[in-house]
Parts: sequence; structure tokens; C-alpha cells
Amino acid sequence: MFDFSKKKNNISFEILIRMIWVSSFLAMILTLPSLGLFLGIYYFTGELVIGAIIGGGVHFITLAFISRISKFLTKIMS
Repeated sequence: MFDFSKKKNNISFEILIRMIWVSSFLAMILTLPSLGLFLGIYYFTGELVIGAIIGGGVHFITLAFISRISKFLTKIMS
């Protein structure tokens, strides 16, 4: 069915650590601003729908630029 015998097993420890850091920063960049806006709008105005729309919009705008952000973070970590 699937042939997994050609997997790469020789990933260096430095590359693995760099991948973990970049992935962690990307997760924080994607979630924290949109979650902060959503919760801030919800707690200060009481409007759940408006907070969800603005938070979701910021999340998808950030998602549109994630490849550039990922390249920038990878360059910084190198």
C-alpha cells in the first residue's frame, strides 16, 4: 500500500531544534494576536460575534503571510 522504507533518518540535532523553535514561534504568531483581539473585544464590549469576526479575520490575514514569516524566522534562527 505505502512504502515508507525511503524515509530520511539522518536529521541532525541542530536542525531538529531549529524546526521546533520555528514551529513554536509560528504557532504563537498565528494564535496569540487573534485570540487577544477576540478576548479583548469580548470582555470590553460584550460582543461575541464581532470579536469572533475580527479575531478570525486577523488569524486568516496572518495565515496568508505565514510563508514569508516562516522564511524570516528560519533565516533568523540560522
